[in-house]
Amino acid sequence: MSDNDKNDASDKHPETVENRLREELPEEVSGPPAEPSEEQGLESGADEETEPSLTGRQRLAKGLWPPRVTRAQLIVALLLFGLGFGLAVQVASTSDNDGALRGARQEDLVRILDELDDRTQRLEDEKQGLEDQRTELENSSDQAEEARKQTVEKERQLGILAGTVAAQGPGITLTIEDTKGTVEADMLLDAIQELRAAGAEAIQVNGVRVVAGTFLADEDGGGVSVDGNKIDTPYRFKVIGKPEDLEPALNIPGGVVQTLEKEQATVTVERADKIVVDALRAAKQPDYARSSSE
Repeated sequence: MSDNDKNDASDKHPETVENRLREELPEEVSGPPAEPSEEQGLESGADEETEPSLTGRQRLAKGLWPPRVTRAQLIVALLLFGLGFGLAVQVASTSDNDGALRGARQEDLVRILDELDDRTQRLEDEKQGLEDQRTELENSSDQAEEARKQTVEKERQLGILAGTVAAQGPGITLTIEDTKGTVEADMLLDAIQELRAAGAEAIQVNGVRVVAGTFLADEDGGGVSVDGNKIDTPYRFKVIGKPEDLEPALNIPGGVVQTLEKEQATVTVERADKIVVDALRAAKQPDYARSSSE
């Protein structure tokens, strides 16, 4: 084919030639990214200087502060605080109660154990006495006379406990000087309860007989009343019982004497072979109770 014929063919089919050229040419390759200009480089450098990269610790601190507290978190925190406070108070209270014995000397601990043994022995003796009385009643030839004697003895004992008859015997005298006016009724009540637990059989406070129904109260303007009778300092207790049990019971670590001395009161305990408790209580006839044997 001549050149003229080729030219004519090209003129006749221009689209076909263009398509063939596109297929033979490779795909266009995008050019390299444009390098930043000097001005853009200066601006980015300024931004990096303004906002430097943060370290891990700084990011953690930034996340924690300022704190973002929700309502649920606040309620949980208050509940945990209340629980911790309650536990702390309980532990402190237990430490105060047990601190006296925990810090006590060996001699004091031995004395406390001896006192507990004495109380146990007294209960055993009382039990044995009751059993002996029962045996005597069962074996006595004149049971009526034996019963009468035991009834008289029991009446005398109950009269001492009820405060209707005077009593005497070995015991102690407890004197409390309260010059600061800090001794309150509950402290004297603690002393009475401790004496009873140690085996006191008769107690008298400033001329007032102490019985099972005795109550103490603080008076307006200072002072204490026993069964409605106002008593003044010094408070003097006359107690009948075994002195070897009564005195140690008051002097145990954290006991009556130490508690009163913390209130700046002066406490004196004296043993005696003969204590006279002569304050009497009128026998009271019960309004409703009657003997079941009637």
